[in-house]
Amino acid sequence: MTSLRVASGRASLAVEESGPTDGQSVLLLHAGVTDKRSWAPVVDHLGTAVRCIRYDRREYGDTEYEAEDGWSPVADAIAVLDASNVDSAVVIGSSIGGGTAVDLALAHPERVSALVLLAPAISGAPEPELEPLVEALDAEIDAADAAADLDAVNGLEAHFWLDGPGHEGRVTGAVRDLFLDMNGRAIAADDPGTPAEAPDAWNRRGEITVPTLFLVGEWDLQHFRTQAREAAASVRDGQFVELPAAAHLPQLEGTPSALGAIADFIAPQT
Repeated sequence: MTSLRVASGRASLAVEESGPTDGQSVLLLHAGVTDKRSWAPVVDHLGTAVRCIRYDRREYGDTEYEAEDGWSPVADAIAVLDASNVDSAVVIGSSIGGGTAVDLALAHPERVSALVLLAPAISGAPEPELEPLVEALDAEIDAADAAADLDAVNGLEAHFWLDGPGHEGRVTGAVRDLFLDMNGRAIAADDPGTPAEAPDAWNRRGEITVPTLFLVGEWDLQHFRTQAREAAASVRDGQFVELPAAAHLPQLEGTPSALGAIADFIAPQT
């Protein structure tokens, strides 16, 4: 594995690469409650034949930055691809990283050969109506945040995003410890500044022309499941898979059905 720093605006992005430089390139964009370490099960499963490039978004992990209004997650992704001399990659994104992957595919279609989107937070999507259990848990998180109880926020978000609402404590051991470390660092991080206004990708999703796999856990929030299914039906070459016994972060858990679906989907693209 190779570690490097990539400059983008006022940020120094922490990047890790593994695999052959002449192999199929895969760019991995993490969720908003994790960092690049969350992709380790995917990288390990894809093996040495695939070049995996993962980096920490601003406000996460080891990326360094100064506050910068108007910074662009898409520009950061392009900077990483350019620094790695990658013309086009399979882009895998989770949650907010999935939203960035969609924005990247729409803004720079020549740089994206295929998409894997795990419960993507697509910009411009309809505001969700939360189920009562989810709404109550969300209110607890807001209250803990207002009280500046960051440890409580972290624990509640582990229930919300890692376990899945109603499945508190389901994920234990090293995976939970890693989530708490990744999310805890993000919660305490300095403000990176206001990002550039996100495009209305939801109403342009039909413009995506590359093969696209949507993955969502059966224990994830209802609106992620509904929107992923609807988006898959709107993309010309879209596929939808619901993962049993999984929540919002199956890649972090190393859920076999998620890892297998990703590998099977990527194989024809190599």
